[in-house]
Amino acid sequence: LLAARGWPPRRCLSAMARYGTEPRGRPNSADYRLYFKNAEGKYISPFHDIPLFATSKEDKEIPAKRSKTTGSEVLFNMIVEVPRWTNAKMEIATEELLNPIKQDTKKGKLRYVANIFPHKGYIWNYGALPQTWEDPNHTDTITGCCGDNDPIDVCEIGSKVRSFGEIVQVKVLGVLALVDEGETDWKIIAISVDDPEAQKIHGIDDVRKHKPGYLEATIDWFRCYKVPDGKPENRFAFNGEFKDKDFAVEIIKSTHEHWKALLHKKADGGAIKCTNLLVSSSPFCCSEEEARSIVQS
Repeated sequence: LLAARGWPPRRCLSAMARYGTEPRGRPNSADYRLYFKNAEGKYISPFHDIPLFATSKEDKEIPAKRSKTTGSEVLFNMIVEVPRWTNAKMEIATEELLNPIKQDTKKGKLRYVANIFPHKGYIWNYGALPQTWEDPNHTDTITGCCGDNDPIDVCEIGSKVRSFGEIVQVKVLGVLALVDEGETDWKIIAISVDDPEAQKIHGIDDVRKHKPGYLEATIDWFRCYKVPDGKPENRFAFNGEFKDKDFAVEIIKSTHEHWKALLHKKADGGAIKCTNLLVSSSPFCCSEEEARSIVQS
């Protein structure tokens, strides 16, 4: 029943079999939390401990450009927070220890996004790139606004409906610069490498070719999704123009550097919890026993 509603089964392993999840609390309630484990069964933070890079060379720098001769791609890990066509506003709890996924609340009530005609819920698999952070104390030179204090968002546009809490390997296609209530809120456009359409979609122009109208629908959705809550329409940098994948990778590089500063006390994260298990150079690194006690408390 839980799987039918988009909730992961207990201790569900991702397709990569490298991570598992463990739910706590009752689904569709304010106390529900989804914690993450690595392949060794140790509790981890999805925000801080899951590598940004989906290859075995996670610690390498992101190259500025991909090889046009080999067609090689830099792949990233994406954490799925909201499966396509669902409405519950699930998110990484950045202000809680080990950063489980929870449903956002407002004035004590669970939050759901409205259906933006003719769409049902989120129109992509929606989530975030781990080990990234949009610094609220840093003014983006492109948008002129500070970051939104969250990991960078991802819209995965493949044909599959993903599972809540799934870790997906994606290739980046482009990026949209949303300005949401005065904050910079980049939206990475990506596709899972195991999606049937991934072999023919390599950039924004391919999205236009193979999924006509999808980018326009994305603009409309982000412009209007808060209007039913009584808020004004959102606006965009570049007049809503999607930037290409090389531009997107540069944005990811920047947010990854901001995250590094956060984890090493070189940036003020405010209420953000930086507790992690695997970033050994970070002063916030905890023991396996401490991580277990956080989940079981």
